[in-house]
Amino acid sequence: MDYVSTRGISAPLGFADVLIAGLARDGGLYIPASWPRLDPSCTTPKPYAALAEKVMAPFVTDTFGADGFNRLVDAAYGQFGHQMVAPLTQIGADLWVMELFHGPTLSFKDVAMQLLGSMFDALLNQAGQRATIIGATSGDTGSAAIEAFAGLSAVDVFILYPHGRVSEVQRRQMTTPREANIHAIAIDGTFDDCQALVKALFNDLTFRDEVRLAGVN
Repeated sequence: MDYVSTRGISAPLGFADVLIAGLARDGGLYIPASWPRLDPSCTTPKPYAALAEKVMAPFVTDTFGADGFNRLVDAAYGQFGHQMVAPLTQIGADLWVMELFHGPTLSFKDVAMQLLGSMFDALLNQAGQRATIIGATSGDTGSAAIEAFAGLSAVDVFILYPHGRVSEVQRRQMTTPREANIHAIAIDGTFDDCQALVKALFNDLTFRDEVRLAGVN
């Protein structure tokens, strides 16, 4: 499957290149060039990992293959504290809440980040390459990204967060890991200031190519 930039200037890329690139070089976001039609069997009851695999497979199996993607999904969602990963809790006669706090950092971002880390690791090691991940966070993204990428051999992670503007739990989650590839950086400013720095780094194409910059926001 090809992916195209929302600004329509950058050339289409496959999933592997889009995953590593993050933002398109024209500043846009990558979206699928066409949308697949899902098999109606997706609506039948399944364990979370099996359903997630079916929904995502058309977008990524050109890169990982069916068996390879199955292993990545099983490994990612095996890290959650509830066997249903995102269970539903009934709070009223016709009202249900989906619980997204059963991941390793208690953040809803774990649902994506645990799989994203595995995909990055598989692609980069297969290609014998290394990437530098940069991200801005108000708390959830940074904690989840650091947990997902900590200790991976082919990735360096730099997370920018606004000093004094994240919860104490999230600050500790970001600043206490001892893995050498993890770097949490407090910025004197707001989340928007952090995000502006990240965008400026991506817009410096020479630097971006030199460190093989990738993003997880």
